[in-house]
Amino acid sequence: MSQIPTTFAASTQAVLECVPNFSEGSNPTVLDAIAHAIRGVAEVRLLEVDAGGRGTNRTVMSFAGPPEAVVEAAFRAIAEAAQRIDMRHHRGEHPRMGATDVCPLIPISGISLAEAAALARALGERVGRELGIPVYLYEAAASAPHRRSLAAIRAGEYECYFDKIHQPDWRPDFGPTEFKALTGGTVIGARNVLVAYNVNLDTPSLDIARSIAAEVRSSGRLVRMPDGSSQRVPGLLTNLRAMGWYLPDYQLTQVSMNLLDVDATPIHTVFEAVAQSAQRHGCSTAGSELIGLVPLRAILAAGRHFAERTHVHTTAEEDLIGLAIRGLGLDSLRPFDPTHKVLEYALANAAARI
Repeated sequence: MSQIPTTFAASTQAVLECVPNFSEGSNPTVLDAIAHAIRGVAEVRLLEVDAGGRGTNRTVMSFAGPPEAVVEAAFRAIAEAAQRIDMRHHRGEHPRMGATDVCPLIPISGISLAEAAALARALGERVGRELGIPVYLYEAAASAPHRRSLAAIRAGEYECYFDKIHQPDWRPDFGPTEFKALTGGTVIGARNVLVAYNVNLDTPSLDIARSIAAEVRSSGRLVRMPDGSSQRVPGLLTNLRAMGWYLPDYQLTQVSMNLLDVDATPIHTVFEAVAQSAQRHGCSTAGSELIGLVPLRAILAAGRHFAERTHVHTTAEEDLIGLAIRGLGLDSLRPFDPTHKVLEYALANAAARI
């Protein structure tokens, strides 16, 4: 394991994080150009580039810094993606509606969620006006209750938006009211820290992956009743969104999840719920992966869980992180380096480079 840096200590300066998702997962020329646009803004530090490969055909970039600088970097990244990504030819397992599919602003320190939402609205207005891209606001920046959910906005995805954009309830908040074939649309908003987490299954069956996702996610699943009606059965966990998909690069399926409140629904709880559901379906888990950055407290909580399970007596931070990596199988698909994947360490490294 790489040497763990001194944990980032928030200064009096406000720190905002941005985690845009781009609809390109494997072309280094495109991804390098977007990353270069972000790095070109003074005081902004690019913390991670997490490319999903050909299967999801999606890349998550994480960067942070002073709020106004981060908003400028987000605009430049969206503009670069609009120039580089042609949505007419995009295919991938992950739901998407545009070249920059979603761009959330996340308050880290010295800035409130309401202030981040105001910045998101200003960014959305500029993207619509200067780049001519249809923009939808979501989460804390949403203009209406039915637009808070990213899934609700993105329903139907890119292909359906040529018609959906003309529906009164789905006119964009900013930008043109005609859907652009080249760039698609973009969703911009503000939210608190979210953990994107995928559990691998040792089966190629997409039906099984989708069934497990439906069993664990908060919204649950529809069950056919004897009288022919349907009834929604709640899922096993709260604060969890989940879907199942197949990854051709690895020839396995995943339960892909968003943990909306990692304190209420910890990573290790999610992993074990998926494992138990998989066992009922005749398969098992094959490790897991974290997409983007994860708060230190979430990894340490998982470490303490596996320490108790394996009767290991330690409170050392590095030991607990190692236990979490092994227990969750976080290095099953690719190496897991906590100095790059843990939010506080990434921020500490970025601060050291200033």
